Amino acid sequence: MKPFKILIVEDNEGDVEMTQRALASAEQPCSLSVANDGVQALDMLRPEPGKETPPIPQLILLDINMPRMDGKELLAAVKSDARLCHIPVVMFTSSESPTDIRECYERHASCYVVKPFNGRKYAEALHDVVNFWSTTSRLPN
Repeated sequence: MKPFKILIVEDNEGDVEMTQRALASAEQPCSLSVANDGVQALDMLRPEPGKETPPIPQLILLDINMPRMDGKELLAAVKSDARLCHIPVVMFTSSESPTDIRECYERHASCYVVKPFNGRKYAEALHDVVNFWSTTSRLPN
């Protein structure tokens, strides 16, 4: 089984580690890349001319509150780029703000998941998201 390619965009190292640990035990093997903010993620998704183009992720897990470029700005950039707009972007964030939820869907987020604070529930939520996008849904090649 080929690893499912995921880009995690998260500035909190603790959340990155919890995500990596949770996905290490997922049914679907995952290949994880990490960006600490939207600017770094865009650099990974749109390399400079002449640089090697990295593999396009099959799923982006995106936090909202980050320095330099927040998740909503990155979401808008990804969804407005013809080469990237097909990638499902799951907002995986601690924000329960109705405004954040509405603004993310207006920018074409694929779904919005509020991060559980309990470690076991956090892992379960990630497994549900990854299992849905890697096995139940059909993604373009």
